[in-house]
Amino acid sequence: MSRQWSEERILVTGGKGFLGRAVCRELVKRGCRRILAPGSSDYNLTKQSEVAEVFRAFPCDMVIHLAAVVGGIEANRKHPGRFLYENLVMGVEVMERARIAGVRKFVAIGTVCAYPKFTAVPFKEEHLWDGYPEETNAPYGLAKKMLLVQSQAYRQEYGFNSIYLLPVNLYGPGDNFDPETSHVIPGLIGKLMEAKRLGRPTVTAWGSGRASREFLYVDDAAEAILLAAERYDEADPVNIGTGEEIAISDLARMIAEEVGFEGEILWDRDRPDGQPRRRLDISRAEELFGFKARTALREGIRRTVQWQLLQGENR
Repeated sequence: MSRQWSEERILVTGGKGFLGRAVCRELVKRGCRRILAPGSSDYNLTKQSEVAEVFRAFPCDMVIHLAAVVGGIEANRKHPGRFLYENLVMGVEVMERARIAGVRKFVAIGTVCAYPKFTAVPFKEEHLWDGYPEETNAPYGLAKKMLLVQSQAYRQEYGFNSIYLLPVNLYGPGDNFDPETSHVIPGLIGKLMEAKRLGRPTVTAWGSGRASREFLYVDDAAEAILLAAERYDEADPVNIGTGEEIAISDLARMIAEEVGFEGEILWDRDRPDGQPRRRLDISRAEELFGFKARTALREGIRRTVQWQLLQGENR
């Protein structure tokens, strides 16, 4: 281990969220004993005064900035202004206050949505500025992309050690299953589980099913973030993923098999597909800090389905 986590004071913004909880679990496994992991109910990170209060209350050595307003295609279409403003302001304020406080290292988490709509596959980090993001999530993607600009600008002017990671779509136990705001995997799991429970013969999913996505199990994402925190200190962005893509139609069939739904999956082509394809070149992460995803997609979906079934039994 390249860093003595037991001696570190770590601020994990968004620490009560889906990815934040996974990162905190991994920190504890590594022996970290001093973690502040506030959620949105604790501090409003779009307010300068509350961000300043976080750093007064908890002088820290490292910030892992995960706090974000996120959602699937429909949530992005309904709230482009909110997704732009809140993500942009949180990034600006948290990094600025970390700089002022003398934080030793800042780990900024971007998004695959920052890539241009028609990026050549696999997406390479040097293609990040080759065009405009896919329209349905461009405000969110651009707001998160500004974290990279700020990170590099602060490194240049202030010598501030900030790194920037670009994860693909995450999934796993503890994900958001709200049908109004969920991403594709929990959204499909929820629909297919309900259809099976009610004995429905069909399920209708969004789009054509032809678009492809790459998915990363949340615990693997947490491992990648902490490996980068331990071992990587450069300005260039780094992709985080599996390097494997799947068509949404194939994903839906895989989830149906795990759920036990034997009916027909229909496709609503009046709904948008979003970006046509997503698959990352992940060579830089393995080369620079030794990350390689360990959880196969089917196994990760099986765990997620089992977790959600358990939640239903406990309600």
